[in-house]
Amino acid sequence: MGAAGSKLEKAFGDQFPEGERYFGLENFGNTGYCNCVLQALYFCVPFREQLLEYYANNKNIGDAEENLLTCLADLFSQISSQKKKTGVIAPKRFVQRLKKQSELFRSYMPQDAFEFLNFLLNELVDILEKEAQAAKSDPETSSPSDKAANGPKNVQANGPQKDPLVTWMHKNFQGILTNETKCLRCETVTARDETFFDLSLDIERNSSITSCLENFSSTKILNAKDKYFCDKCCSLQEAQKRMKIKKPPHILVIRLKRYKHIEQLGRYMKLSYWVVFPLELKLSNTMEDADSEYSLFAVVVHVGSGPNHGHYVSLVKSHNHWLFFDDENVEMIDESVVQTFFGSAQDSSNTDHGCILFYESLGNGNKS
Repeated sequence: MGAAGSKLEKAFGDQFPEGERYFGLENFGNTGYCNCVLQALYFCVPFREQLLEYYANNKNIGDAEENLLTCLADLFSQISSQKKKTGVIAPKRFVQRLKKQSELFRSYMPQDAFEFLNFLLNELVDILEKEAQAAKSDPETSSPSDKAANGPKNVQANGPQKDPLVTWMHKNFQGILTNETKCLRCETVTARDETFFDLSLDIERNSSITSCLENFSSTKILNAKDKYFCDKCCSLQEAQKRMKIKKPPHILVIRLKRYKHIEQLGRYMKLSYWVVFPLELKLSNTMEDADSEYSLFAVVVHVGSGPNHGHYVSLVKSHNHWLFFDDENVEMIDESVVQTFFGSAQDSSNTDHGCILFYESLGNGNKS
């Protein structure tokens, strides 16, 4: 990436962000789904900083077992410590560990970027929780990172009395949804909280993220085959159901459900619908109380006409500049280019569609 790297440095000119690195990732044969997500996570600044802190606190532990967390931390450390400002890195150790960890990602068939992201986030949470549990049971072996793994106590109503572990992964990505159901006979309202690391939104033609979120939290009627069993009535009853965001996450990951199963065809079809995703997003109608404001900092894009083939790239915002990452290649783009990935208008041949969006809360200041 010599020529491409120098071209990127020229694009920044004397405004190249101090200490920042922009490295493409080598593709090992259909690993674009992995590369695009890794780039989005690398430029998720709070996540990157805490992962590098974890790496610094744990790199001297000789007998530490290799896992996806240590491999990812090692990769991010490699990138951030490069002497050159631009170039290409091969995430070989991470990809090998991923394939060893999950049979799903061993084949050379195209994989789904969201399935990989979902698997990775949950795996990182599991590792941190196990480390924190081990540290609690054996304080002598606790490392400095264990302190970062344990967050404030968070007692859940109607749950077990044991305080759930809150790691830095939870602090970054976890939100809380409230699932409210109201019996239309006795009008009893039942509320159940559930945690989430991403929101999966149904999409419609010529719509927006805002309208998708409104549809997500709109009131739905449960009747006919979907009647609700009311504990107070002790029988199946018609009911109203609504999902609301009780506690928004610091990093909001939105998945656009661009794949739909067509029964007549017996397969999945890609929905190329035009869905506007704004650079600044407000969670208004989906929140219980106040608005939350977010800023878009990364988009994972699927290139191709169908779900079983194609390629993934990512768009990333860093220090007020937008960059385009396509495996080994990295280039600067104008902010206006982002909207070309909203989707396709009818009769359009465009196959490049945003499918995973990463927003950072403006509540604590946006570092990107």
